[in-house]
Amino acid sequence: MQVWAIANQKGGVGKTTTTLCLARGLAQAGGRVLAIDLDPHASLTRAFGVPADPPPAGTHDLFTGVGASLVGLARRTDVPGLQLVAAQPALATLERRGSSQPGLGLALGRALHAGHASYDHVLLDCPPTLGLLMVNALAAADRLVVPTQTDPLALHGLADMLRTATMVERSRRRPLPQHVLPTLYDKRTRSGVQSLEQLHAQYEGRVWPDAVPMDTRLRDAHGLTAEAGCSGRGADAYARALDWLLAQQQAPQRQAA
Repeated sequence: MQVWAIANQKGGVGKTTTTLCLARGLAQAGGRVLAIDLDPHASLTRAFGVPADPPPAGTHDLFTGVGASLVGLARRTDVPGLQLVAAQPALATLERRGSSQPGLGLALGRALHAGHASYDHVLLDCPPTLGLLMVNALAAADRLVVPTQTDPLALHGLADMLRTATMVERSRRRPLPQHVLPTLYDKRTRSGVQSLEQLHAQYEGRVWPDAVPMDTRLRDAHGLTAEAGCSGRGADAYARALDWLLAQQQAPQRQAA
């Protein structure tokens, strides 16, 4: 089982869309795929039509100590081979409990270890904040996928995310390969072109050679649906990005930071 954390400390860069499209692609290729929504805003959960009220069973239950399992919490989706563990608003309360409840920092890793035989790929849709949930994801992941918008402000957020990943990598004492996916690319703007060039120059070897273009059919936090969110030229770009990520998985040598 391979676990990919889809994370960036900056919001609005396409994390949920990236998780959705990569998960769909892996399932359509015949994999047993699980998407885990770790964001209290639950955008991925809403994309699959899971209602917010009443709160569904889901990710928060992994942290409560009541013996919930990934397999028990996973629900089928309309995509054959793809299951979802839904998010709940109660995830937002975990930060307050983290200092007083030992073991929360490794709760996700324990759940993944227990369910490793049930899935080929697990994708973790992380919140856009550095906290207990993101640290859980980075500690448990086999690799990190960082979607980043191709604009100057997003590049600063990318640098922060990669520094965080490096710190977690040191503490867990095993490699965390890092892969950067340029998103929301507008080749008509000078800032988009220059930002993409800077990405490749600064993070050579870790950046997907292509970019996901601006595409109104790709949706992130608002109006996303599992069907509409993965169609059009943006979705075609994600299919190429998935091929690249799988190639990196087969050649796991660590790029120098």
